[in-house]
Amino acid sequence: MAESSLTHGIKFKDKVGYALGDAGGLLTFSLIGAFQNKFYTDALGIKPESIILLILIARIWDAINDPLWGAFVQSRKPKKSGQFRPWIIGFSIPLAISAVLMFFKIPGLNGTQYLIYAYITYIAYGMMYTAVNIPYGSLASVVTDDELERSSLSMWRSIGAGVGGLPGTIVLPMIVFTVTGKYANGTDIKALDDKKLFYCVLVLAAVSVLVYFLHYKMTKERIAPQEKKKDEHYNAVATVKALFRNRAFVTLSLASMLLIAFQFYYQSTYTYLFTDYYGKPGFYAFVTICTYGPMAIFIPIMNRLIRKFGKKELCAVGMAFAAVANIGLFVLRWTALAHNPFVFLGFTFLSGLGQTFLVLEVWALVMDVIDYHEVRTGKREEGMAYAVFSFTRKLGQTLAGVGLNALLAFIKYDGELSKQGKPLGEDVLSKLYDISTIVPAVMLALMAIILFCGYNLSKSKLVEVHEQLAEVRKQEEA
Repeated sequence: MAESSLTHGIKFKDKVGYALGDAGGLLTFSLIGAFQNKFYTDALGIKPESIILLILIARIWDAINDPLWGAFVQSRKPKKSGQFRPWIIGFSIPLAISAVLMFFKIPGLNGTQYLIYAYITYIAYGMMYTAVNIPYGSLASVVTDDELERSSLSMWRSIGAGVGGLPGTIVLPMIVFTVTGKYANGTDIKALDDKKLFYCVLVLAAVSVLVYFLHYKMTKERIAPQEKKKDEHYNAVATVKALFRNRAFVTLSLASMLLIAFQFYYQSTYTYLFTDYYGKPGFYAFVTICTYGPMAIFIPIMNRLIRKFGKKELCAVGMAFAAVANIGLFVLRWTALAHNPFVFLGFTFLSGLGQTFLVLEVWALVMDVIDYHEVRTGKREEGMAYAVFSFTRKLGQTLAGVGLNALLAFIKYDGELSKQGKPLGEDVLSKLYDISTIVPAVMLALMAIILFCGYNLSKSKLVEVHEQLAEVRKQEEA
């Protein structure tokens, strides 16, 4: 059982331990954005149109599975080690196994059999990730109730995610591609090697289990679950209705949905772009550095910036700046600079500067929204709130997957050509550059608009919310 007598005062150990939770998940989850679509199209030979249907069906199941799991976790009696931590460690091994299976190519299957196998393994991984990630996301709200400590946890979670994603986005692109031919200009034609990819995933999955174990040992739930009356039954439907009447929750969910859509979309399209357009898949590693490198600039001063300007305000301005940088990338298409990967990476760094604020603070915003929900309803329902929020992020993943594959089909991308050592047509390559730049710019602009105009937990509003919540805590202790 968590200890209600100490609700803040986290140490460095808590921050590192909490970061390890997302690091463990991202060791395999980052591979979906970086490699899964290319694995399906190039290694398994699945058509983009079929991938669209696969993703849609998986999300329909998630619409049922995620809220049910959130309600289940929320309704369970906490164990001695807490309400959320036992679920994280308990499902870490099934999650690792499902990740390995998702990137395993069974020799000799036909196209239909590969598609069926993809359905089974993709949906299984999604279920296992939900089983771990909903308790993990809910955990932060019971580790501390201090606003700046929560902001710190959000930053450390983002650091953990960045570290967990490094092997998949920096190391693997240098390992899992094989030269199969040459373009007319001498650029290498490279194809994905599914065997190399599988062995890399196997190693990352094993490491993820160890990282989750360290996360479990280094974290602690401080805020006790709200006492339930003997005749009180948990009503998941009522909770969902209350959440969707919460403007802050709805708008943050939309912004976060677009954020995950943007991240998955650019990760997937940049894999195609640097492999097929630039002929340098290893350069994809620098995309991660340019995107997450700016965090090192802002992390030391983030809490000071929050105290001065507010979380909402920083995130909205940052997204607007990132949108402008991506519009600049699209404009380059009419110049020779579009063929220079270093120029592309320079604009990616500028985009990363703007993204940094929302990427670092999104989980602190989630905790603010959960607090606001408690002030509005008198109930603390972290598990269900995070389950619904998590599902909206999966909708973002769906938006990216469906959009990407629809656009790949539209530009007539053929994954078989690279395996045969044949070049893609110039028209296809030009359109590949277009869809890799203008679509992210639009998503970033929409995020900025939503945060500026829709999200209502401004700096001054949060002061009121936390004052009201402090009164609630005093009444609970009385």
